[in-house]
Amino acid sequence: MSVCDASLVERLGYGPSDRLVIINCDDLGSSHAANLASLEAMERGIATSGTLMVPCPWAPEAVELFTGRDVGVHLTLTAEYPGYRWRSLTGAASLHDAEGFLPRTVKEVRSRADPADVRRECRAQIEQALVWGVDATHLDAHMGAVQVDERFFEIYLEMAEAFRLPLRMLGPEVDARLSFRSRAPAAARGLVFPDALFAEWGRPTAEQMRTEFPKLPPGVAEFLLHPVHDGPELRGYDLTEAEIRVADQACAMDDAIKALIAAEGLKPISFRPLRDLQRGDATAAATGVLAAS
Repeated sequence: MSVCDASLVERLGYGPSDRLVIINCDDLGSSHAANLASLEAMERGIATSGTLMVPCPWAPEAVELFTGRDVGVHLTLTAEYPGYRWRSLTGAASLHDAEGFLPRTVKEVRSRADPADVRRECRAQIEQALVWGVDATHLDAHMGAVQVDERFFEIYLEMAEAFRLPLRMLGPEVDARLSFRSRAPAAARGLVFPDALFAEWGRPTAEQMRTEFPKLPPGVAEFLLHPVHDGPELRGYDLTEAEIRVADQACAMDDAIKALIAAEGLKPISFRPLRDLQRGDATAAATGVLAAS
């Protein structure tokens, strides 16, 4: 079997029937309570990786807390809470709303943002994380802002190529509903990403895991968590969906979910093996080009 014919799990060194799961904590840096909850989820719970919102006020704390852990960059073009906002790193006017903050919705980003400004901002966020000492393992997107617009998706792929990082991709079913294809172009450029993504916002994550874990086919599946400790901080900024984040923290620490992972024979991994694979492939590809020239 050639490398091109091998499945992702085989390319990662596992058997063809193995089922691997990445359980990622989104929104590191969004608040102190999110940082502590996500750290607990990775230290003692089921989470295997996390992603950092670089423009957020609590990002420097997250960098310190998660030193040595597998953390990627959660590219951030929105600031969705009504009374708790943040700005871009680059200060481009097209990235901000009338109040001077990143827009609250993806729709606003799509209507306002100049792709050139998005490109500079995404690069700046990744570079800032690296300057802070984050050994970035992957890229993903806050609220999917750079994944659902073809102009910004191209930038997403550019960043993955430039920094040699794997990325989160929309699942095949969602990909089929977009006005453009995303998974095939990413694969054609040699980028590495999980086979499936389970991210149904509003559906309890624990329920989703109990339903989907037993049905997972061989491959690599990513599940998302947004854990935050309950309390005045969370209730002060998330006025509508705090319960989702509290429930995600409970899910992350649920011994029954951990037992289900073991009972199903699922193999938890982070994005680091995918990054190592992508960088290994890049080295092999470069060697092949040199040999042929």
